[in-house]
Amino acid sequence: QLSAMERNTTFSKPVGFLIAGLQNLQHSEYYFIFLAFIYLTTLAANFFLMSIIWLSECLYTPKYIAVFNLSVVDVSISTALIPKCIHQFLFDSRFVLYETCLTQMLFFHSFNALESLSLVVMCYERLVSICFPLRSSTINTNTRMFFIIGFCWVLAFISFVVAVFFITRLSFCKPVPVIKSYFCDHGPVFKEACSSYNANWTIASVYIVMYIYVPLSLITMSYVCIIAALSRISSVQGRWKAFKTCTAHLALVTIFFIPFVVTYMIGWISVLVDTDTRILNTSLSATLPPLLNPIIYTLKTEEVMEQIKNLIRKQKTSSGIVN
Repeated sequence: QLSAMERNTTFSKPVGFLIAGLQNLQHSEYYFIFLAFIYLTTLAANFFLMSIIWLSECLYTPKYIAVFNLSVVDVSISTALIPKCIHQFLFDSRFVLYETCLTQMLFFHSFNALESLSLVVMCYERLVSICFPLRSSTINTNTRMFFIIGFCWVLAFISFVVAVFFITRLSFCKPVPVIKSYFCDHGPVFKEACSSYNANWTIASVYIVMYIYVPLSLITMSYVCIIAALSRISSVQGRWKAFKTCTAHLALVTIFFIPFVVTYMIGWISVLVDTDTRILNTSLSATLPPLLNPIIYTLKTEEVMEQIKNLIRKQKTSSGIVN
C-alpha cells in the first residue's frame, strides 16, 4: 500500500513543462528575429490574398473557397506556434503551464493536419475541373466545397482532441519535465512520461500515416489521373494551359510534404541527427509553408493577378474622380 501511495505521489500530473529546444543554438536571437519577420509577413501575405478573394465576386468559386480556407489555416498554424516561441525568447521564459502546453499541442497539430487535408481538397478541385470539365460545375458546387472543408476541420480537431486526451492519462516523474523541442510537441511530451505510452505512440504513428502519407498518396494518384486526362488533349498549347493551373498547387505540395517525409524517413532508418539540427529543420518546415503558400498562389495564378490589377485600376479611377 505504501508503495502504491508513493507511486501515486511520484507519477503525478506535472505543474508544467520546460521547453529546451534551440537553447544551444548559436546566435539564437537572430533566429527568433527571423521567426518574428516570418510571422508578420505570413499574416500580411495571407490577409492580402484573403481580401482579394473576398472583394472579387468572380472568385467566389470552389477553387478559391479552398484557397481562402488554406490561408485561414496558414494564419492559424503560424499563430498557434510562432508568438509563443518569440515570447519564450523575449522574456527568457521557457516554462509552460500544463494546460497551456496541451492547448498549444491541440491547436498546432490540428491546424497542421488541416494544412495537409486542405492540399488534398485543392487537389480534388483540380481533378474534377480537369477530368470532368463539362460536369465540374455540378459535381463540385460551392455548397459541396463548404461541406468538404467543414468535414476536414471536424476530423482534424476530433483526431487531436483524442491525442491530447491520451496525454492527460500519462504520469510524469518530475513536476516540470524538460521537453526537447521548441514547443509543446506531441511526441517529445509523451516520451517524457514514466508510465507506458504505447497508446500515445500508436496514435502518433497512425496520425503520421493518416495526415502525411495517405494525403500524399491521394494527391499522387489524383495527378496520375490529371496527367492521363491531359494526354487526351490534342494540342500542346491546350495541355500546357490546363496543366499550368496545377503548378501553384504542386509547388505548395512540394514545400509542405517533402520536409515531413525526409524527417520521418531519417527517423525510420535510425540516422542520428543532432537535436538542434532536427528542431531547426522541423521549425522551418512548420513556419515557411504558411508564408510561401499565399505568395506562390498570388504570383502563379492568373485570376488572382487579374483581380489585383482590377482593384488597383478601380482605386486609381475612384481617386481620379475625387480629385
